[in-house]
Amino acid sequence: MNDEWLSLHQILRQLYDEMLPLCDSLIGVARGIAGLGAIFYIANRVWRHMANNEPIDFYPLFRPFVLGFCIMFFPLVIQMLNGIMDPIANATAGLVDNQNLEVRQFQEQLTALEEANMKQQGKGWMVDDAEFEKKLEELNAMDLAGKAGMYTERAMYQMRTSVREWFKELLIVLYEAASLVLDTIRTFFLIVMAIIGPISFGFAVFDGFQGSLTNWIARYINVSLWLPVANIFGAIVSKINVLMLQKDIADLKNGGEFDATNTAYMVFLLIGIFGYTCVPTVAGWIVQSCGAGRFMQNITHTSVSTVGGAASMAGAGAGAAGGAVAGGVKNLGVAAKNLAGSGFAKLN
Repeated sequence: MNDEWLSLHQILRQLYDEMLPLCDSLIGVARGIAGLGAIFYIANRVWRHMANNEPIDFYPLFRPFVLGFCIMFFPLVIQMLNGIMDPIANATAGLVDNQNLEVRQFQEQLTALEEANMKQQGKGWMVDDAEFEKKLEELNAMDLAGKAGMYTERAMYQMRTSVREWFKELLIVLYEAASLVLDTIRTFFLIVMAIIGPISFGFAVFDGFQGSLTNWIARYINVSLWLPVANIFGAIVSKINVLMLQKDIADLKNGGEFDATNTAYMVFLLIGIFGYTCVPTVAGWIVQSCGAGRFMQNITHTSVSTVGGAASMAGAGAGAAGGAVAGGVKNLGVAAKNLAGSGFAKLN
């Protein structure tokens, strides 16, 4: 992940920190709701014990006071939850950084080996401008066919490489966009739950609404786990890339060849794009939040459809670009052939 994408994720972190103080405006409202609920909660139990001529059990009566204390110091409650979840996210982010560093190192090594391998095969002029000019000077001034062939072969290699890199960059953008979409939805959910949290605590004082407290805590932890799970998934995809690069390097060192189009790498990028849509489901397996299963399934289905449509459009665009490149190369070859023929005709 380059610095541009990292800055976007940092903006989301900053957005959460700046929106969090908005929960203070709802603490007073939640305090009033909790106070009204505490009156009914305590009165119901005290009068019931008095009506039954039973001793009053004071332990259950502490519940509304504890909830009221949490409402009054709700920012501390959020900080405590974030203090538990942030170390997990930071630890998993370290895994991604380490794998991305290895990817860069092996990619640079593979590029250097590929260029050295082409030079050993006598095709260094296809990637080096200085060697290309030197190769042209070695040819006879009247050898138009040889020069045209060199120009054609180099143009074919450059256009094939350009199409490959264009499609690769497009998949990388989609891959990073899927990660950013997931992080944006996660930040939105956390901000809403943090701002409306005091109201949930206030209603939890009333009888029949006790479950809203546990549901709020479970859902907040569940959504917070999206980032660690996404980091682990990104580290797995990066590790796969590292293993593929190591295999390609070993093949080049042994005198073999590797897949110059990086087809397998592009396939794993597509898998990674779809894999990010499964992150909410995996987080639900760690901490189950009641009532969110259907909603998470809808999000996953919508994300898969959107990303699948984008990938199909990318494939169609790549196919069209490949056809245009093939047509351009064919026309270039015909032009080179005609040029060489006209040169021989003049010589004769």
